[in-house]
Amino acid sequence: MKKILLIATGGTIACSLDENGLSPKYSFEDLLDHVKEVREIADINGIHLMSIDSTNMNPIFWKDIAKTIKDNYSEFDGFVVTHGTDTMAYTSAGLSYMLNGIRKPVVLTGAQFSIEEFGTDAKQNLFDAIKFATENICGVFVAFDGKIINGTRAMKTKTRSLDAFESVNYPYIAKVKYGKVYYNEQIKDKFKKSQARGLEYKDDIDTNVMLIKLFPGINPSIFDYIKENYKGVIIESFGIGGIPFENHDITSKVIELVDAGICVAVTTQCTQEGVDLSIYEVGRKLIDKNIIFCKDMSREAIVSKLMWALGNAKTNEEVKEIMNEPVMDDIDSDVHTFSVDF
Repeated sequence: MKKILLIATGGTIACSLDENGLSPKYSFEDLLDHVKEVREIADINGIHLMSIDSTNMNPIFWKDIAKTIKDNYSEFDGFVVTHGTDTMAYTSAGLSYMLNGIRKPVVLTGAQFSIEEFGTDAKQNLFDAIKFATENICGVFVAFDGKIINGTRAMKTKTRSLDAFESVNYPYIAKVKYGKVYYNEQIKDKFKKSQARGLEYKDDIDTNVMLIKLFPGINPSIFDYIKENYKGVIIESFGIGGIPFENHDITSKVIELVDAGICVAVTTQCTQEGVDLSIYEVGRKLIDKNIIFCKDMSREAIVSKLMWALGNAKTNEEVKEIMNEPVMDDIDSDVHTFSVDF
C-alpha cells in the first residue's frame, strides 16, 4: 500500500464544542479513529503539527506545513493536510508555489462540521483526500464534497453548505464516488508525474502586500498610504478591468505607485472569466504601464503568489515574470473556458 502522511493543523474538522464555542481539539489519531476504513487503502502515519482555527492561519504556518512535507518527502508517497475551510484556498495556493514541481500528491481537506457531529461531512472528505493521495498524480489539491480541485484554483464560496468550494475558471480534476476516483479526462495528463520537473522547494515569503477592492467613491488617498507602507498591492477592479479616472481619479494613483517602485497587480471583482484591460478606455490607460495583469487567476492564488514572488525576486521585473509564469495551471490556462463540471 502507498505510504501517506497525515498532517493535522486543526480547523472545524478537528473541533469540539465547549463553553467558549467550537475550537480544534482532536489529534490526527482521533481523526483516523473515525475513518478506520482508510487503513485498508493506505499505510498512514501522522503528525499533529498545530491546532488552530483557520482564521488564524497565515504564511508563517504555511512554511511549517511546507517544511514538514519537504522533510518527509522521501519517506511517503503522498500527503494529506487537514485544515480549516475559511483559509484553505490560500494555503493550498501558497503550498503550490512553495512546493513547485512536486512529484507527489498533496491533498488538503476539512469539513463544515466537526468529525464528532452526527451527519458530518468530515469522514467522507477525509476518506476522499486519503484516497486521492494514493493516486499516481502530482501537485497540490483540495478534496471537498466529493470533488478534487486544483490547489491554485480553489475558492470557498459558501459559509454553511457542504459544497462550500468551487473551482475558479478551471475544471474539477476528478470526483470521488463510492471510494473510486473518476478523472476529468480533459486535464488528467496535466498532473501526471512525467509533467513535473521535481520538487523546487522555495519557502521565502514577503507578506508586505495589500489587497484592495474598488468601489464607487473610494478615496484615492488610500493609495498614498499604500505607496508609503507596502511593496505590492492587488487591486480588484470593476468588471473586466475598469479603473476610474473621473472625479475620484484612481488611474493616476496607480501610475504613481508603479513609478514609486510598488508592484501593482490588477484583477477583477468578478469570480469568473478574468481581467483584460485592453477592452475599455478605463482599462487601456494602464495597459502600457509596468503592471501585472492577473488574467483569470483566483484572488487566493494572486495573494499567495505575489507574496511568494516578492520573497524570491530581486527586482520588480522579476516579480512580474514570476507572476506571469504558470504554476500548476494557475493562470490563463488553455482549459479555463471549458465547463468546470464533467
